[in-house]
Amino acid sequence: MLRRRLGRLLATTATVVMLAGTAAVPAEATETGPADIRAAIEAVPGLRIVEEEPAAPGFRFFVLTLHQPADHRHPERGGFEQRLTLLHRGADRPTVLYTSGYALSTGQYRSEPAELLDGNQVSTEQRFFGTSRPEPADWNDLDIWQAAADHHHVIQALRGVYRASWISTGGSKGGMTTVYHRRFYPQDVAGSVAYSAPNNVDDRDDSAYLDFLHTVGTPECRGALQAAQRALLERRTALVARYQAWADARGDGFRLVGSADKAFEIAVLRAPFMFWQGRGLSACPAVPAPDASDDALYGWLSEVAQLPVYADAVANQFVPYFYQLGTQLGYFPVETTRLADLLRYPGATEPRTFVPRDVPLRYQPQAMRDVDRWVRTRGEHLMFVNGAADPSVAEPFRLGHGSQDSYLFQVPGGTHSVRIARLPAADAEAAAATLRRWAGM
Repeated sequence: MLRRRLGRLLATTATVVMLAGTAAVPAEATETGPADIRAAIEAVPGLRIVEEEPAAPGFRFFVLTLHQPADHRHPERGGFEQRLTLLHRGADRPTVLYTSGYALSTGQYRSEPAELLDGNQVSTEQRFFGTSRPEPADWNDLDIWQAAADHHHVIQALRGVYRASWISTGGSKGGMTTVYHRRFYPQDVAGSVAYSAPNNVDDRDDSAYLDFLHTVGTPECRGALQAAQRALLERRTALVARYQAWADARGDGFRLVGSADKAFEIAVLRAPFMFWQGRGLSACPAVPAPDASDDALYGWLSEVAQLPVYADAVANQFVPYFYQLGTQLGYFPVETTRLADLLRYPGATEPRTFVPRDVPLRYQPQAMRDVDRWVRTRGEHLMFVNGAADPSVAEPFRLGHGSQDSYLFQVPGGTHSVRIARLPAADAEAAAATLRRWAGM
């Protein structure tokens, strides 16, 4: 029987996917390089400018599409338009390839590496997400190699315009995607910064993340979370009715998951993971007591576990993600023992719940083992930035004897939203210096 590996379940809306390591474009920047960058972009085969939007002084901002083969092994079989954005700083500046691993927000922002390098940024939408989907879609074409080939094509297409060094980056699933791209195309960029990126291979068993949740924070806070979970499930009749009424008022439903009751149970089971991932120890006093009002319990669960995520309007947008969890990325287990007497849906948190039944899921454990092995034995110019209190990286990427010029940094007490700037001062200085060195600055 195939062992299911942990993969971080970032069930979130596209706006939340803009990771915390991004910032608005500063107004004081000044552009360098050729003035007619639009003409240079328009000359790239397969690249199309959808629109140019106003940008801060010193920048130009374009929404683009690039034609990609649906199957890079058989480009003659058709393709799709992958959506990109380009924040142009100067043709002579370094360029950062950024991905969230999901749909693309067209907001203008810079990742932290782009800030530190004062460079350009090309942001990509992951295949099968948003509008970047072949029609008809063959789910066999959604794997980490095909996505890596997409990113390789993006860089190859634009390298003639941006000839200085390229750096890749992303956070959470985007950090994972960044590593997977490097696995298959290690020479595409001069270096990579992966924030809060789970590693989907546990060389012991599947308990690493449960072990983390059993020890993170304080016993008092962990106990409060467990008590809140039990209180929520004990009051599920009234709270599920409220959840259903919320969906009805918006014309939404729970056809994908199955019911509001099942979606509610999933959210309760995932609440501790989501709490530590997004809030941390400072939020422990806000965990509602078991005798809190229904309003307090429901409001807390809605915010922490993001109840809107499990209704169809959002859940259907993330079917490609759950498909990836069920085929290559793996998924994390949840604690059920203490709540077993109140649960109704065995296996509810598994990817199958979020993927239509007519889409087959066949787990491929070798995919993550291969990436893990590459990082430890041949990976080079890799930087991992993690939060010490983030359950998503309870099993982090690890460096080995074969990892060259690569680094693992940890933000003390950090949750899922980490930045180089939040590292201890000496580490932050070393990380920034390494990034600039990779970029040839």
